[in-house]
Amino acid sequence: MKKLVLPLLLSVCTVLFFAQCNEPTEKKAGDEAAKDSTDVTKNWKLGVQMWTFHYFHFDTALAKVDSAGIKYIEAFPGQPLGGGMPGSFDTNMSDETKAKLKQLLQSKGISIVAMGVISPNTIDEWKKYFDLAKDFGMSYITAEPHKDQWNQVDSLAGVYGIKVAIHDHPKPNAYWSPDSVLAATVGHPNIGSCADVGHWSRNGLDPVECLKKLEGHVFGVHLKDIKQFNNTEAADTVVGKGVIDFPAIFAELKRQHFNGMLSIEQESNWYHNVPDVISTKKYFEEQIAKLK
Repeated sequence: MKKLVLPLLLSVCTVLFFAQCNEPTEKKAGDEAAKDSTDVTKNWKLGVQMWTFHYFHFDTALAKVDSAGIKYIEAFPGQPLGGGMPGSFDTNMSDETKAKLKQLLQSKGISIVAMGVISPNTIDEWKKYFDLAKDFGMSYITAEPHKDQWNQVDSLAGVYGIKVAIHDHPKPNAYWSPDSVLAATVGHPNIGSCADVGHWSRNGLDPVECLKKLEGHVFGVHLKDIKQFNNTEAADTVVGKGVIDFPAIFAELKRQHFNGMLSIEQESNWYHNVPDVISTKKYFEEQIAKLK
């Protein structure tokens, strides 16, 4: 019996050793399979930046968004409300006006996910915008903050639980390059990018390369297309009909596991652009369906 004990123990230990060695490998493979099977694009929200309809009152613009079959918006401060509501969409709205606006939004099943683009001069102004964003349950504020505000704005964003997405306008804007936006994110976890791919292209930058630089910091996207690359005055056109490679942009956003809103911002054909918005929605859905 003593002669059998040692071989038996060695056999059991060998089996346990190989079982332990194989377990992490199998678990890892399972994790990768689960990751690959998750379609992050299902979490993407397609919205409309209300600047698209800035020649109309908010209530009329909202009806246009609804007619396009879109349920998310990025509001812009200063748009007259209309519909019997006084004033504009801004930090001065009364509680009564905000209540009426919420009822209007609810009646159409539309949510305000973000607002902008803002550039407050003081921190007190920032607090008022954060209060407004919180009141409407927004996820982020699109802005171009003064560089000496980064620390305080990041702190406020953390307190309110609302991100700040830096927008890029054409040169000579302070944030025309992704490098300047990236600089603002250093040490500021609540500050990221609202990637306006149209303006990047106007600046002569490759939107995909810009997105790669900002990986992990992209909170929102502005969808617009242009007719000419590397021209800050290039005219807008319907998304998918200009010079921008949107399939590559969507693929890169998926690779990054982007989990935010893409806001259509149609800056042409101002008075009759609902068909253009619908065309962009259709194009977006077709391209997303093709992603693998």
